[in-house]
Amino acid sequence: MSEPVSSEPAYAVLPDPWERAGAIPLNGVLERNKFHPVLVAFIALAVGMVGYMIVGNIATFALLLMEGVSLQEMAADLPGIMEEQAGPLLAANAIGLFLGMGLVAVLLVRLHSSRLWAFLRLRAPDATALVLSLLGLIAFIPVVQWAGSVNEMIPLPEWLEEIEQVQMELLESVLQGEVNVFFSLIMVAVTPALCEEIFFRGYIQRNFERGMGAAAGIIASGFFFGAFHLRLTQLLPLSLLGVYLAYLTWRTGSLWIPIIIHFANNAIAVATAEFVKNRPDMNITDLEQIDVPWYIVLTGLVVFMGIIYVLHERAEKQLAEQSAVSVDAPLT
Repeated sequence: MSEPVSSEPAYAVLPDPWERAGAIPLNGVLERNKFHPVLVAFIALAVGMVGYMIVGNIATFALLLMEGVSLQEMAADLPGIMEEQAGPLLAANAIGLFLGMGLVAVLLVRLHSSRLWAFLRLRAPDATALVLSLLGLIAFIPVVQWAGSVNEMIPLPEWLEEIEQVQMELLESVLQGEVNVFFSLIMVAVTPALCEEIFFRGYIQRNFERGMGAAAGIIASGFFFGAFHLRLTQLLPLSLLGVYLAYLTWRTGSLWIPIIIHFANNAIAVATAEFVKNRPDMNITDLEQIDVPWYIVLTGLVVFMGIIYVLHERAEKQLAEQSAVSVDAPLT
C-alpha cells in the first residue's frame, strides 16, 4: 500500500500579516541548513559594515586620484582636500553604501527566500500611514535633539572626543563644500535612505524579529543603526531615530515608508548645511548643540505618541479587515 503524499511544503515559511500572497517561503540555502536568524543578522552586520568601509575607502582613493589629488596631498591636508573635493567624497560614500550594504542585503535575502521583495517588505505604502509617519518625524525632531543634548553629557575618554571632533570637522568640510544641492540630495539623502533601510530594516530587522520577537527586533535594529554611524556623542538620538524607523517598518508593513522618512530626515540635514553655508557665524556643530526648550520637547513627545497611537490602531483595523477577507475568500 503506497504512502499518502503530503500536501505540506518541503520548506519552512515566514508568516507576514501584511503579505496578501500568503506566507513567504523560506527555501534558501541558509534556511535549509537551519542557520539561526539572529546569528545570520550579526554576521550580516559585520559583513555589511566592513564592506561599506572597505568599498568606501577604495572608492575615495580612486576618485581622488582620478581628480588629480596625490596620496601626499591627502596625507598633508585631508580636511582641505575634503572641502575642495566634496563631490567625489560624497560619491565614494554612496558607492560604499550601495555595494557594501544595499547589494549585500539583496544577495543575502536570496539565501533565505525566493521572494525577495516580500522578505524585504518592499510593498506599496499606504498614503495615510505615510503622511502620519512624516508628521511623526516632525514631532519627534525636538525629542531627538534633546536626546542629543543628554548624550553629550555622558563623559567620554579624551581620545574618543578628539576622534569625534575630527569626524565633525570632516563632515562640515564635505557638507559645506561647493557641491550642487541636487547632487547632495542624491548622495546624502536618496542613497543612504535606500541602502541603509534595505540593510537595517529590510534584512537585519527581519531576522532579528524572527529570532527575538518584534519588540526586541525593533530595538536591536535601531541600536545597531545608531552604532553604525560611529558617533558616540550622537548614539542615543541616532538610535531613537532608528527605533522609530524600525517601528514604522513593522507597523505599516512597508519598507518604503521608513525609506521616505529617512530621506526626509537627511534632506533636512542637506537643507541645514545649505543654510549654514550662507551664515559664516554658524556651523553644523552649533546647530546640533542648540538647547530645545523643555515645553517644545514635551509638546513634540505628546504629539508623537498620539501619532503612534493612531498608526497602531489604524494598522490593527487594516489587518483585521484583511484577515476577514482572507477567511471569507472562496476556496479554489
